[in-house]
Amino acid sequence: MKRLLLASAASVLVAGSAVAEDVNVGIILGFTGPLESITPGMAAGAELAFAEASEAGETNYNVVRGDSTCIDAAAATTAAEQLITSDNVVAIMGADCSGVTTAIANNVAVPNGVVMVSPSATSPALSTIEDDGYFFRVAPSDARQGEIIADILAERDITNIAITYTNNDYGKGLADAIAAAHEAKGGTVAINAAHEDGKGDYSAEVAALQASGAEHLVVAGYVDQGGVGIVQASIDTGAFDSFFFPDGMYGQSLIDSVGDDINGAVIGTLPGTEGEGTEKFFEIAEAAGIDPTSTYAPESYDAAALIVLAAAAAGSTDRTAIRDKIVDVANAPGEVILPGDLARGMELAAAGTDIDYAGASGVELIGPGEAAGSYREYEIEDNAVKNIGYR
Repeated sequence: MKRLLLASAASVLVAGSAVAEDVNVGIILGFTGPLESITPGMAAGAELAFAEASEAGETNYNVVRGDSTCIDAAAATTAAEQLITSDNVVAIMGADCSGVTTAIANNVAVPNGVVMVSPSATSPALSTIEDDGYFFRVAPSDARQGEIIADILAERDITNIAITYTNNDYGKGLADAIAAAHEAKGGTVAINAAHEDGKGDYSAEVAALQASGAEHLVVAGYVDQGGVGIVQASIDTGAFDSFFFPDGMYGQSLIDSVGDDINGAVIGTLPGTEGEGTEKFFEIAEAAGIDPTSTYAPESYDAAALIVLAAAAAGSTDRTAIRDKIVDVANAPGEVILPGDLARGMELAAAGTDIDYAGASGVELIGPGEAAGSYREYEIEDNAVKNIGYR
C-alpha cells in the first residue's frame, strides 16, 4: 500500500505554543483495474483538499492510500481493513466503484464506525444500505442519471436503443435506471445485456446487440475495460456508429484508443456543474498541476473537504464526531464555502458558525447521505470532449 504524507509526520508548532494534531485519513480508489486511468486525478483532487486543510495549522492530515481495484471486493475489503485497523484512519475518502464501496461499507467501515465519503459510487442500491449514518457520497445516484439520459435521448428523438452494461452492481443498476426512465418516456429498449470485463474479443456481444435492430448503443461500462472493447468492436464491424456514454465511459484514454472514428459518434453524461465553485476549483487545481476536468476530480476534492470541515465543526477527529457533522457543514443555511477557502471554513465551523460547503460540484446532501447532484452533457469532436451544457 502506498503512503503519501501531505504534512509532517511529526507534530509541528502553530499559534504560539499550540501543537497541531497528526491524524491519518484514507483514500481508497481503483489505482489498478478498469478505472486506473482516471484514478490519479481523483486521488490528486482529494489530496489537494487534505493538504489545504493541513496548511491551516490545527491538524496535519496524513494521507494513506489503499487500492480498491474497483472490481475485486475481497481485495478492497483487505485494503480497507489495513487502513482502519493498522493505519488507524479517522475517515475514508472513497471508495470509487459501487460494488467495492458496498463491500467496504458493509464489512469494514460501518462495523468499525468509520465515515466513508465516496466521490463516485453511484449505484441506486447504496441509497438503502444499513450504514448507521457512516456512508455519504457527493456524486448523485444513477437513478438520477437514468432520468437525465432519458431526457437527452427524448430531446434528440432517439427512441430505440440497445444497452450493454458491465456485469456488476454499478452497471446493472445504471442500465436498469436508464431502461426504466427511457421506457417511461415512450422509448424502446431493444436489448439490455451484460458484458464481462477483461475479454480480448467482444464481437459476439456486439453481434447480439446489433441483432436487436437498435441503431443507438448505450454503453454503461468502464473506460479502461469492456466498455472500450465494445465500442471498438462496434466500429470495426460497422454494427453501431452512434453511442451514449454514461459517467464510467468518460476519459481521454478511450478517445485516444479508438481514434478519429469516435468523433461525432458520442453523446455523454457526467456528474458536474458550473459556477463560482467550479471556477475556483479550476484555479487551485491548475495551480497545483492537476487537470481540473479529470473525471470525478472535483467530487474527490469535495469528499475530502467535507471530512476536514466536519472535523472542524465537531472540534474533534473522533470518527463518530466527524460522521455527526457532515450533513451540517454540507448544507444550507450557512456561510458559503468554496474550493480554496477551506481554512476560513474550518475557522468558522470551529467557532460554531454555520457553514454551507458548496464546493466544486455544488454539494447538497439529501436523505441519508445522498447527493442531489447535477450533470454535464458532452459530445466528442476533434478527438476531445466538447461540453454541451449542464442539467
